[in-house]
Amino acid sequence: MELTKRFSDRELEQIVEEATIYMCACPGQVAAQLRSLRELFRYQLQCEVEPGNDLAVHRAIADATARAHVVMEACMEEVLAIEGWDRKTLQMPEGLRRKRSDLLAAED
Repeated sequence: MELTKRFSDRELEQIVEEATIYMCACPGQVAAQLRSLRELFRYQLQCEVEPGNDLAVHRAIADATARAHVVMEACMEEVLAIEGWDRKTLQMPEGLRRKRSDLLAAED
């Protein structure tokens, strides 16, 4: 069993970095949850092959994780589209970058 991925691990890392730099936490939170789901999925696959483990338990968790992963990747696509991120470079749009910079400047 394998997860279908719309975003590579590197792309998720890029989204987290970009969101952190410009203080836009929501896309970064979605990316972090996707990474956690991938880790949970890998863990369940390892548990499935260990002798004595109940295959049905780990398969149920892996299947649910795979479904959640599909939903969260669709969410990530939607959020990036709504905010206008460049899907090829995964850079936040200039307008949002400027908005964050303006907010920080106003606080000074």
